Amino acid sequence: MAAEFKIISWNLLHTVGAGADQVQALIARHQPDLFLMQEAAAAMDCLPGDIGGHYARLALPGRHHGLAAWSSTPFNAPAISLTLQNGLFVRRVCQLLDLGPFTVANVHLSHGQVLNRRQLRRIATVLPPKAAILGDCNMLGAPFLPGFSDVGVRQPTHRMKGMIPFRLDRCFVRGMACVSSELLDQGDSDHRPLLVVLLA
Repeated sequence: MAAEFKIISWNLLHTVGAGADQVQALIARHQPDLFLMQEAAAAMDCLPGDIGGHYARLALPGRHHGLAAWSSTPFNAPAISLTLQNGLFVRRVCQLLDLGPFTVANVHLSHGQVLNRRQLRRIATVLPPKAAILGDCNMLGAPFLPGFSDVGVRQPTHRMKGMIPFRLDRCFVRGMACVSSELLDQGDSDHRPLLVVLLA
């Protein structure tokens, strides 16, 4: 029988953006099954001690921040780091999370519009038939990702003072359906959290 999974994805803006208190407030308010974070620093490591649940964090190579995930239930297997094609300045990895019925890829992709699509295709090759890719894709326009549907919101998700807002935070699914998607309050980050309800 298919089940609904509520997932929130948020680029926190590393140490100058949203803090653990704001993450905890969103978890308390929306009760997600999974909370994905990009630009998450060590300050987020307090989450399982403060609110329970299960947690995994993966720093980007040479950086103090990276990808993190909080889950209300145990992961089906330990989180996996997948090395991606490197950008000009930042070495990129993807965090793979086995939830049992499907696998989630937590991503913060490069800014290059050819490179980030190559990174997406690299991720797709290692995912099972039922999978979701969520996070800050730094991507404008169509993903050109065969087999996956772009099911996230269509509004801008990134708002920085003095810049045109863009829809950078995405959700792509394969073998699953999206029941709903919405943006939450921006908090102290330059990104708005993306909340999706997926049917798997």
